[in-house]
Amino acid sequence: MLGNQSARAPLASTEADGHTTTAAQESVGPGLRRAVGVWGSYTWGYADVGADVYVALGIVMAAAQGATNVAFLFAGLVYVMVGLAYTELAAAYPMAGGGQFYVLRGLGDFWGFVAGWAVLLDFTIDISLFALASAGYINFFLPVLNTRIDLHLGGLTLPGVQPWLILEATIFVVLLTVLNIIGVRESSRFNEVLGALDVISESTILFFGFLFAFDPQLLLRQMTQSWPDPYHLAYGASLAIISFVGLESISQASQETIRPGKVVPRTSLALILTVLIYALAFSNLGLAMLPWQSFAEHNGDPIAWLASHIPFLGLVAGPYVALLGATLVLISSNAGVFGSSRITYSMARYDLLPRQLARVHPKFRTPVRTLVVFSGFALLELWLAGLSPNAYDVLGNMYAFGAATAYILVFISLLVLRFVDPWTPRPFKVPLNIRFRGKDGESRFLPVVGILGLLGISSMLVMVVLTHAIGRLAGPGWLLLGLLIYVWHRKRSGLPVFGSVPRNWPEEQLAVYADAEEYDLVEELRENLARKRLLTGEEARAPLAPPTARVVSVPVPPQESRGNGRRTTTTAREEEQRREG
Repeated sequence: MLGNQSARAPLASTEADGHTTTAAQESVGPGLRRAVGVWGSYTWGYADVGADVYVALGIVMAAAQGATNVAFLFAGLVYVMVGLAYTELAAAYPMAGGGQFYVLRGLGDFWGFVAGWAVLLDFTIDISLFALASAGYINFFLPVLNTRIDLHLGGLTLPGVQPWLILEATIFVVLLTVLNIIGVRESSRFNEVLGALDVISESTILFFGFLFAFDPQLLLRQMTQSWPDPYHLAYGASLAIISFVGLESISQASQETIRPGKVVPRTSLALILTVLIYALAFSNLGLAMLPWQSFAEHNGDPIAWLASHIPFLGLVAGPYVALLGATLVLISSNAGVFGSSRITYSMARYDLLPRQLARVHPKFRTPVRTLVVFSGFALLELWLAGLSPNAYDVLGNMYAFGAATAYILVFISLLVLRFVDPWTPRPFKVPLNIRFRGKDGESRFLPVVGILGLLGISSMLVMVVLTHAIGRLAGPGWLLLGLLIYVWHRKRSGLPVFGSVPRNWPEEQLAVYADAEEYDLVEELRENLARKRLLTGEEARAPLAPPTARVVSVPVPPQESRGNGRRTTTTAREEEQRREG
């Protein structure tokens, strides 16, 4: 969790020729507190990705029709490979920033920015889409608020607009932004309780749904008689990835996780399996219970609609799931609000965005500027999407583009880092590896699953571009806007646009490992670096950083503290001195 403790992750900077280049510029403020355990790490991710099926089922059913389960299966297989890639990278590089940091580390500053900006698109869509979904589930009790009207603007008629639904979602976005500005966010314990409640609830719905309402003949009839054309199948599959976006929440919290090298692989694999089972189960149960057209008509509350039709339990299950779904997706929307501030802060401290965006409010100690700016983007997206008859589908268009773009770069970084940085310990590796021996004599391993994942997510991006009219315009437009900001910032700061600022990554890794009490990884990395120096002919006992190197403390976006405990960060050098002493 983010806290206002004094512990900070020490990052290295080097001075050469009178110019200082840093992994991050020196800053003052609160930093990371390691307080996330196994269950907390799992529910951290589940609170984000576990809510996705509450939104995705209706819009995917409307597109893929009788092949909804096939669309979820294809997206699910790609998701498994994405999840494995994130698991390896998060365990090896437990730094804040998630996918943006991995791409920065593997491909350099320019592509690190592109990945981070694509993730920011998803975060802003996360805010608007899940606020809209929360309003949709609340309207299960107040269907009159789903009223559609024909809106007339300057001689232009916009049919089927839902003004009350958009107004509800707008209120939610504003409320969440204000709460994050003053430092209020959901507690870890509440996340854990809600996550457990949702796992139990979804499992119960599926159990009784398959027991009392599953009709294999209806499933077979819809799959044969309502099979979509290739265009709509591809469109549905590209939308189905919405149901799996959010696993990276675990990796983004890895620098706040206790013993991330051991905890992150366990929780990530458990989350991958859980979400895949639920997505496939709900898509098959939905096709076997009700006509797909009914889900298309209830794309605002599809899981509640399904639960309300379970014999014997529907009268109670429908309202219960609607209330639970409204709460869960609202928390997922909140994840977008504070997630955008976190990724922006990470990008600013690595000189990918102007540092002014990461400044904190002197009273509330929260990054007000970035919260306001990117919540403003979310509101703009919400209002523009609200001008269409199906705001969920419009937002889903852009969501899929941002996710596919970021995941492609993460896969490429996974492959590159396997070859350029074989020295970093990898507590978990993507399976199915082909061994190569490098020119320096060190073994490299090419992950077959990584290549398959890259091909799979690339095909998903092609589907998005070919089938999402809005996504192929708004997505590249968002990237173009970001690149203009990036070029302006780098030129103004005197930094290379396409080059990278030199950074001492090993020193930073050692410091983070030591702070996480992953002393076995500290020793393994030190041994690997010593072997690297021998293989490359460097002095065996050469220091990890130049004599002028200094370690600076860099915080991440501060939030309200939930505890008064302090911990003192031990740098890797101090740990080595302690051991030698």
